[in-house]
Amino acid sequence: MGSAVITARAAATFEPVGRSVATARAFVRDTLQGWGYNDVVDDAVVLTSELVTNAVIHAGTAADVLCLRSAEGVRVEVADHYPEREVPLQSSGIDFGSPDRENGRGLLLCAALASRWGVEYSPTRKHVWFQLDLPDRPVGIRSAGPVLPTSLLPVTDQRVRVAVVQIDSTGAISAWNEDAAHMFGHTAEQVAGKQFTDFVAWPHTPGTSTGIADALQLSRWEGSYGIRGADGRTIAVYASHLRVRDNDGDPSTVCLLVRDDERAVLQSPVRAPVSDVSSDNRTADPFEVFIGSPAPDDLDGLLQRTVERARDMLDADAAFLLLATDDETELEVRATTGLPSARQRFARVPVEAGTGRYGSARMPAVHEDLTAVPGAVPLLTDTGMRSVVTVPLKVEGRLTGSLGVAAENAGRYSNEEALRLQFAADRIALAVESARLGELERLRRGSLSFLVEASDLLAGTLDRDQTLALMAQMTVPTLATWCAVYTIADQSSDPYLSYVLHEDEDLIDGLKALLSKISPPDPVPTPGARVWSAPAEAGHRAAVSTSTRALAADAPLSMSTATRTTLATAQAVGGETVVLPLVARNRVIGMLTLGKPSDDHFRQEILELAEDLSRRAALALDNARLYSERMAISQSLQRSLLPPGLPDVPNVEIEVIYRAAGEGNEVGGDFYDVFPISDGAYGFAIGDVCGTGPEAAAVTGLARHALRLLAREGFGGPAVLERLNAAILDEGARSRFLTLLYGELWPREDGSALLKVVCAGHPLPLRLRQDGSVVPAAEPQPLLGVIDDLELYAEEVVLDPGDVLLCVTDGITERREGSRMLGDDGLAEVLSTCTGLTAGAVAARILRAVERFAAEPASDDMAILAMRIPEPQPQQS
Repeated sequence: MGSAVITARAAATFEPVGRSVATARAFVRDTLQGWGYNDVVDDAVVLTSELVTNAVIHAGTAADVLCLRSAEGVRVEVADHYPEREVPLQSSGIDFGSPDRENGRGLLLCAALASRWGVEYSPTRKHVWFQLDLPDRPVGIRSAGPVLPTSLLPVTDQRVRVAVVQIDSTGAISAWNEDAAHMFGHTAEQVAGKQFTDFVAWPHTPGTSTGIADALQLSRWEGSYGIRGADGRTIAVYASHLRVRDNDGDPSTVCLLVRDDERAVLQSPVRAPVSDVSSDNRTADPFEVFIGSPAPDDLDGLLQRTVERARDMLDADAAFLLLATDDETELEVRATTGLPSARQRFARVPVEAGTGRYGSARMPAVHEDLTAVPGAVPLLTDTGMRSVVTVPLKVEGRLTGSLGVAAENAGRYSNEEALRLQFAADRIALAVESARLGELERLRRGSLSFLVEASDLLAGTLDRDQTLALMAQMTVPTLATWCAVYTIADQSSDPYLSYVLHEDEDLIDGLKALLSKISPPDPVPTPGARVWSAPAEAGHRAAVSTSTRALAADAPLSMSTATRTTLATAQAVGGETVVLPLVARNRVIGMLTLGKPSDDHFRQEILELAEDLSRRAALALDNARLYSERMAISQSLQRSLLPPGLPDVPNVEIEVIYRAAGEGNEVGGDFYDVFPISDGAYGFAIGDVCGTGPEAAAVTGLARHALRLLAREGFGGPAVLERLNAAILDEGARSRFLTLLYGELWPREDGSALLKVVCAGHPLPLRLRQDGSVVPAAEPQPLLGVIDDLELYAEEVVLDPGDVLLCVTDGITERREGSRMLGDDGLAEVLSTCTGLTAGAVAARILRAVERFAAEPASDDMAILAMRIPEPQPQQS
């Protein structure tokens, strides 16, 4: 301390354990308060806490704390036994590090708060010291005001009267002095034994439940209210209350009352802490004085720094900060120190937890012993904390949060500490609210981007299984640690576990097994997330059972794979689990279940985002269901329009290839049929209905079944098609024109086959001879479904052994690659290369050539019907 005379010293050594930090704070506070240095206690405790933390936590050595007193101020030295560590000095050019890091932050605070500071080394240890100078204030004067002109002094009556009223533990008046009788008109005899509240006109503040009865229970209180006089008028008074007890231990409250315009007589002067004034007489930012500079630029960092400073300021064992929801009905835990933060983070407690001021977070509250009022502060249940003080954070009269500190010992805090903590809360409330609003804005922008991306992904598929997978993958790990999707087939069906996902793939099987053993959540259509405790309870029971069996079997320390899986699964589902209904078209079609690991909670913004996602996911899942049903119906109808099999025609090879185009395979495109007509006669057809969909399907079904029916009734080819044409036209607006190649086949004993063919607007059938030549096997005639009177005729074709008749739909001939089209000529060229091939080989080569013609998938249905007359096999001698 230079040449200053040291008038007192105090020293202590603290072991390298975490609890030593709180003990060191208490040592410094008690020492400085004993010396009467209350003005620098808070800064000294904050700096000591950081330096001792560096020693016992980060350096891992014992910490020696020395306090030195002089007339100018106090010097505190904190030494550790690890001098090899490099300590950054301001002039060394070494970075101090981030203020958000624990290690090295003490030096930043020394530079910000101390009058002087430094680092000194010895051969065996290193110590950091700081000095805090006392304010220039005359000894013995707690506070003083400037000399004022007489005209500026407060106005009073000829005599300043101070009413002294004493109220016993029941709230009755036990003492009433002469000034009270003069001010209010009631004599001592008239008011003795009556309730003090009968004479008080207490102002009612909206949003609070504080009353005069609450104020009388406080150890100290100061403020304004009214007293009803004997003449019925209300006299505004300024009051100072002091809670005392007599020799028997009975409490009572002494009230000093003056007229409100004479409040200067009793009002405690507002005195700014000395640390708020910088050395150059410029007022410092009170926020940075409390938080330290530079302040964290993120909300979580700011809140964590706040609880650490509040803990150090009141020498507490723990501190916590909660932020209010927009509707001010609940408080959400956002930062803690000294408490199991993983268990508490994002947990919610109501703002109004009970009757009276102690049950409301809107007013300061001091609890001397929580064991006397269990559950008074739900956040501290089962934490070992006994005494606690909480104060509200308010901005423009609106509750924005709550700040509290707690200690393991009872009776640690009084109203004096509540006032100090409230002063600190007032310093930071606006900055916290500004940071909170900034975080909300960032969350909302991120949420909007997330929902837009989710909507695009969900809209990009109509596959049910892929939709379920997308739902889970979008929530894990963005919104939750794990996710399960339950689906409901119909109103009479139970929920079915359809998809399970965990951010750790190794836990998916165990999680699925656990959820399969418990009853699914009830399909409640009420919107919003609701808590589901069954997974956590089932996981806990499984873990206990597994551990019990392992102990009973005297299992070795290395657990089995099954045991590790059970315990890991219990840990995974041990936190909060919520269920969101999947509602589409006014029906619950499933549930989206989100979960957190042990003792973790969801924040409200995440639940709101999950609810928005569930609405979009439900609609996408229902659309996928409807599409799947429609596709199943379409495929079933498509199969019904095609023959179940081909007949075995003597001495004729027949092969058919059918390829439906497009995803979903809409019904009503191309069709084919081969069927027996009578003994020795067979009918064959290949056609193409204009368009797709139900109307085209109706024409396709009509054509296929009409052909069989009319042919078996003995009608020839032209008559069959003319009657079919009339039937199509009878469909009216639903009619579609139809191209159709119809023929009748008679195998002959000489090995050839006679065909009678009618080609109504269809691509002409091609005949491949044994010499490789390809010629049309029919002439074009009018298509069906356009005009009433058709005059069709049949053309006879004789297929010799080795000949091939190829019939195709226009999906083959109109195959395109840019401006090129395969066409009839291209098809004939391919067919000419098929000499000697079986009917199956011919059809396969045609299809392969068509597919290779263009790189893009086919946009139209394709049907190929190939018939070949096999060559007679030579007889073996």
